[in-house]
Amino acid sequence: MNNEHNHPTEDNVHLIVAEDAEIVIERHPEDWLTFILFWALAFIVFLQFFTRYILNDSLAWTEEIARYGLMWVVFIGGAMVTRRNTHIAVELLSNVMKPGLARQVLLAVVDTVKLLFLAFLAYISVTITDRMGIQRMTVFDLSMSWVYAGVSFGCFLMLIRQAINVWRNVRMHWRKPHDVADTIAAD
Repeated sequence: MNNEHNHPTEDNVHLIVAEDAEIVIERHPEDWLTFILFWALAFIVFLQFFTRYILNDSLAWTEEIARYGLMWVVFIGGAMVTRRNTHIAVELLSNVMKPGLARQVLLAVVDTVKLLFLAFLAYISVTITDRMGIQRMTVFDLSMSWVYAGVSFGCFLMLIRQAINVWRNVRMHWRKPHDVADTIAAD
């Protein structure tokens, strides 16, 4: 057995260690919905390109539906990102802090702020959906509330996923399972 991994020497000490991880395919409702919306949006944009530049006779509805479809993909896809906790974030402070009470409090505050922001966003999205009921789409004779209902749905999905994240972190006492500070021994 190769003994290099057990005892660090000058030749095998690295700041960054990359290992192949097992690929896990997740199947959650928001993943499938985002996947379907994305490919429908891709088809609509291709159809718009084809009719405009190949047939020289553009379909009027493709641009409007592509715009609204992109809104739905962003907000419903946001639930997928929230579930994975992979939104863009600056984690430098929590990553350099030693595990302990101060770090746990910081991570709890960050989780709470995210949860409160998403609750506010969900509330505002319902308000906007309600107010847009009197406006109509340009090409279709449908209420703009249908467009904003997808945005509101995505906001509520993100809120639910963040609430689940907070609950999981409460149970773990805001400790990171892959905490670098816990796995590296001092020299």
